[in-house]
Parts: sequence; C-alpha cells; structure tokens
Amino acid sequence: AAKAINTATQTLEVDFEHLKVGIENDGFPVIELVRQLREHLAHDEAANFVHFGATTQDILDTARVLQLRVALELMVQNLERLIVGFARLARQHQHTLMAGRTHTQQALPITFGFKVASWLAPLIRHHERWQELEPRLMVVQFGGAVGTLAALGNRGFDVLSSLATELALNLPLMPWHTQRDNMAELAGWLAMLTGSLGKIAQDVLLLAQSEIAELRESSDISRGGSSTMPQKSNPIVSEFILTAARMNTNLLSAVHQAMLHEHERGTHGMQLEWLTLGQMIGLTSGALQKTVFLSENLVVNEAKMLENIKASNGLMLSEALSFALIAHMSKTQAKKLSTQITREAIASNRHLIDVAKEQVSAKMDWDALTEANHLGSSDVFVSRVLSAAERIKRA
Repeated sequence: AAKAINTATQTLEVDFEHLKVGIENDGFPVIELVRQLREHLAHDEAANFVHFGATTQDILDTARVLQLRVALELMVQNLERLIVGFARLARQHQHTLMAGRTHTQQALPITFGFKVASWLAPLIRHHERWQELEPRLMVVQFGGAVGTLAALGNRGFDVLSSLATELALNLPLMPWHTQRDNMAELAGWLAMLTGSLGKIAQDVLLLAQSEIAELRESSDISRGGSSTMPQKSNPIVSEFILTAARMNTNLLSAVHQAMLHEHERGTHGMQLEWLTLGQMIGLTSGALQKTVFLSENLVVNEAKMLENIKASNGLMLSEALSFALIAHMSKTQAKKLSTQITREAIASNRHLIDVAKEQVSAKMDWDALTEANHLGSSDVFVSRVLSAAERIKRA
C-alpha cells in the first residue's frame, strides 16, 4: 500500500481551488488534500491506508519542521558568514583608536576592533545555542488523535521510529501536539539573534551621524538617498535591521501565548504559532542578510575617530589621571583633584593634561597619560573573541 501511495503522490495534480474551500471549511489543508489523494487511488485498496493512524497536526507539524530545517540551514550559513566577516573587521581594526561611549557620551578610549568584538561575541554564543537547539527542534510529529497512536495498536512506536528515519528527523520522547516549548525556544533564539543584530545596527546608526561620521554603511554614496535632500545618505540598511529586531520582540510574546494549548489537542494555539513564527523567520533571515552586507561593506573613518578623540581635549583620560595620582596621595584626594582638574579643563576648553601639569606638583609620567595607553585588557579580549570565531570557521 505504501508503495502505491508513494507512486500516486508523484502523479497527483492538487486541485488548489478545492483546497482553498477545504481550508475555509475545515481550518486546515490536510483534510481536503487527503480526500484528493484517496480519490486519486480510488481503484486501489491502498486508498484505505492513506493517512492511516495519523492526524492533521501530525502532517502540519512535521511539514513545519522540514521547512524549518531548510530555512534555518540557510540562516545559519549566513550567521557563520557574518561571524567570519566581523572577525576579519575586528582583526583589521584591533588597534584602531576610537572613543568608547556610555550613555551616548564619550567615556574611555577603546579600539574599533574591541567594539566589533563586542558585536561578534554574542553571535558566537547564538551559534552555540543553535547547535544545542537543533536536535530538540528537528523532531518528527506522529501521534494520531490524542498522541497515543492507538489506531496502530502496539506497532505505533515502530511506525513513528521508521518515519523519523525516513525523514532524517529525531525521535521525540512522545508526540508533542500540545507541547510547544521547542517552537517557543526557536522563537526566543530568533528574537535574541535579531536583538544582537539590532544592537549592531543601532551602533552603526549612531556612529554614522553627520556630527560623528566615524562609520558609513558602504562606500556607495548613492545608497540611502533622500527624495528632497541630495546631500543625504541615510543608513537604511541599519534601519531595516533595527526594525526587524523590534518586530521580533513583539512577535515573541505571541509565540509564548501560542504555548497555551488545551488538553491533548488545542484549539487556536497552532494557528497563532503559524501566524507569528513564519514572520519571525522572514524578519531574522532579512536582518541576517543585511548585517552580512554591513560586515562586508562597512567604511571605517579612522581619521574621524582620531579627530573625535582629539576634540575631547583629553577628557577621556580623567580616569587614568585619577589612578595615576593614587601613587602620590590617597584615593579620596586623587578623586577630588582629578575632578577639579576635569571641571577646569571643561570650563576653560583646554586639554586635561595641560591643566593637570599646572595643578599637580608630584613627579608624574605625563607622556604615559595618552588614550592609546589606557586600553586595559582590550587586546586580550579581542584576541579571545577572535579565537572563538576561528573555531566556528574551522568547524
């Protein structure tokens, strides 16, 4: 019977107009599709074994998992490509000095390589999370009406195992009709991934502002044009990524709501999951592609980064000055004096170190108090992230 059914599926011409009517009447495409397949086999006793022991949700869930396998394989390939792209960028700019910012204000000096490494590290963790999630997600669904496979007597589990093998899917502990945690976990992964991509995009948006001008999305000045202002080159790629991230955070709550199924088969949860998870896949896929574009096209204005540091008049060295003063006085005194020097430097629009030289009588190594010398363990952290990225590349 299975052989005859398989042959019939190769020649069946689905009547999609009747399928639409079936969906309208029954809420699902499976019932009408099964009817058409049985009719196609009308003169063969194999028709009695079409959809034997299965239920609609078995077909829909398994089909969804097979779709996800293809879609997510493509997405993970893009994630790996993105990791490679940002690793290259971090390595290239490991020593490119720029302002580190907190609360959007200049704080301490960092390197652009350090910033890119901070983008890259979560992507490496998302790749690890995917490897943990994939075996739980790629499972067959086959349980019959309430998940017991009662129609197959005591051979239900054998058929389930064979189906899993045939489709190269994993075996669940049991049918999971109303156990939607794997789908919710996937949605969480998608939302976290786009959240990390959105953080990158937001950084690019801020650094691409005209007043800062440390980054551009690409060297193509025709991109992101304005309908009325010829001088504009809007960071439209980053805007899309950020929008996708914010959308996914909203859709995630709907997938969590879709976990609330009733008893052994639910009422509306599956439909809610369909409506939201597909959108999340599309948004994440688009955001990944756009971020890959950024990783491979981003224009880094090193001169402007240095210019912005110089324009700060050494204010990012106030912490370094405070710690250097501790060698000559108490921490409380050092903090008080460095604060006083900083305020005067701001008020007089002079360089912090010039003001400090006038007010500090202790012998200090003034040449050591530069932004390039106050990077702490930045180099170590960048190297650690790059090593982790390299392991993914080799795998």
